[in-house]
Amino acid sequence: MQSEKISFTNSSGKKLAANLEMPVNQHPHTWVIFAHCFTCNKNLRAVRNISRALTIEGFAVLKFDFTGLGESEGDFEDTNFSSNIQDLEQAAQFLADNYKAPSLLIGHSLGGAAVIRAAANIPTIQAVATIGAPFDPEHVSHLIDNNIEKIEKEGVANVNIGGRPFTVKKQFLDDIRENKCIEKIKELRKALLIMHSPQDRIVAIENAAKIYHAAMHPKSFVSLDGADHLLSNKEDSSYAGSIISSWAKKYIDIPEKEKLAVRKEVAVRLGNDGYTTDIMVRKHSLTADEPTSVGGNDFGPSPYELVTAGLGACTAMTLHMYARRKKWDLQEVTVHLEHYKDYVTDQENLEESKSKIDHFDRLIELKGDLDEKQIARLLEIADKCPVHRTLHNPVEIRTSLQNNSSM
Repeated sequence: MQSEKISFTNSSGKKLAANLEMPVNQHPHTWVIFAHCFTCNKNLRAVRNISRALTIEGFAVLKFDFTGLGESEGDFEDTNFSSNIQDLEQAAQFLADNYKAPSLLIGHSLGGAAVIRAAANIPTIQAVATIGAPFDPEHVSHLIDNNIEKIEKEGVANVNIGGRPFTVKKQFLDDIRENKCIEKIKELRKALLIMHSPQDRIVAIENAAKIYHAAMHPKSFVSLDGADHLLSNKEDSSYAGSIISSWAKKYIDIPEKEKLAVRKEVAVRLGNDGYTTDIMVRKHSLTADEPTSVGGNDFGPSPYELVTAGLGACTAMTLHMYARRKKWDLQEVTVHLEHYKDYVTDQENLEESKSKIDHFDRLIELKGDLDEKQIARLLEIADKCPVHRTLHNPVEIRTSLQNNSSM
């Protein structure tokens, strides 16, 4: 995904730091705002993974730091739940003024309660998704239980939340007590997706049940079984993002995808998130990556695995086309492949001219009423598939630098 650092101003005139995550080489069909968890920030790993799952499907995601957190201006001690709602409304206005008004709000933990409240004040919102959200904002007070008495008495206290020091004032406690969400949940009248882990030790699963029962249809619940509150496991956050993407398409007006107006049929973009690479092939999107053993996130096949898959797909298609033309009873083709090469060494020595020989082991399974002559002929045809020929023929690759100002 393409990430652009931006900022916008909150209702108090403070600059809020944000990242605008865009899909690779296509115009986004839907604009999304992500509200992070209590005392977290936009760079939480789970936020990045969820955003990636959405951008690969054509969504644009604005993730920002609430006032006083992360890279945003302001003092956390002067903020509260109400100011978070105002920050969300300002983020929506920023998108409407500079890009396109958002249609989807996503909130994690207390951010989930905030997006439910903010949705009523953002008319373009069609759907809301929450992850590990409390039924009531006052739920977060358990994180500062040991300091509540001091805050009530002295008006302020230094507290430790998640291993980090924060200053909390009495106005924060008063605000979360006054902001009851039940009526807003009942009045939401927008598609609602509630995601929660039964093993969540910070916000118990009972909160999800309360939100679900209070909300009107359409509403959905998805269990994030085995996940912790912060979705620390990348598989959990990626799963959450893919579910939100699929679910939102049912409730959001998404224009039919058109063929990309780009210079080439294939576009590939790699940002600063390891080796995870976004790929657009005409109107089709996929992700490439490297295994974790070499420092990747393992979100998709490696470059060599994609080449190997291309050989396998071309082999299967070629055999089927030939058999259909001959009217042979070929019902199914399965191609098992393996590529042998120390590509890690290659990546470390890109400027060296010498290269090891590539080996592709290809095992072909054929199902159907075929005689020995037909099978032998199909094996010969396998060696004539276009990708096979390309790998055997000399290949010329011309590289040039694109002038971004001309796009």
